[in-house]
Amino acid sequence: MWGWFGGNSAQQRKDAPKKAILQLRMQLDMLQKREKHLENQMAEQDAIARKNVSTNKTAARTALKRKKAHEHSLEQTANQITMLENQIYSIESANINQETLTAMKNAGKAMRNIHGDYTIDKVDQIMEELTEQKALADEIGNAIASGPQTGEPIDEAELDADLAEIEQEALDEKMLKTGTMPALPGPANGESKLLLSLLAREIRSRVDLKGKNKPTEEEEDEEAELQKLQAEMAM
Repeated sequence: MWGWFGGNSAQQRKDAPKKAILQLRMQLDMLQKREKHLENQMAEQDAIARKNVSTNKTAARTALKRKKAHEHSLEQTANQITMLENQIYSIESANINQETLTAMKNAGKAMRNIHGDYTIDKVDQIMEELTEQKALADEIGNAIASGPQTGEPIDEAELDADLAEIEQEALDEKMLKTGTMPALPGPANGESKLLLSLLAREIRSRVDLKGKNKPTEEEEDEEAELQKLQAEMAM
């Protein structure tokens, strides 16, 4: 069935170089054996001629003639061997070239199938689209990162006031626990007097909040120290 579509012919063309090389190698092997046989015959006739050169010149001459004939056949055989070797080399080279070209042809078909309908213009268009999409993604990311802030803006002055209040509470708490007053740098002035007055009032109010019990010894010491400090700053 394949013969109807040229299948057998294609296979025969493909196998023809291999068959030719096989036949040439068989003939080359036969000629190489003949070459070896002729060399042995020449050596044998040379030995006969040397043996009879002094006793039987006719036999020696005949041996030399045979040697010359073998030598002529050996020369022809050597030429035939050379021709066959060249033929084998040529066919192998041609077959390798054909297989190389076939492989390159198949590679070209595979590359065309891979590339499909792509052209340089289409590739450039795809790259431009990718570049545009990347730029769009960067813009979207930047817009999301710099979006509107939620909540009311923070008042820095209010933050400073809250911080000062917390610091004052911490200072008052420390004075109540340790019974000491922090040292005020520089000479007393109206601002420092006012601060001491406020601190004294705060201490008294906190002491009163503890109850109407009799003041403890620690509270009495704090009151005495505060009065002493007020007297010193009033000077």
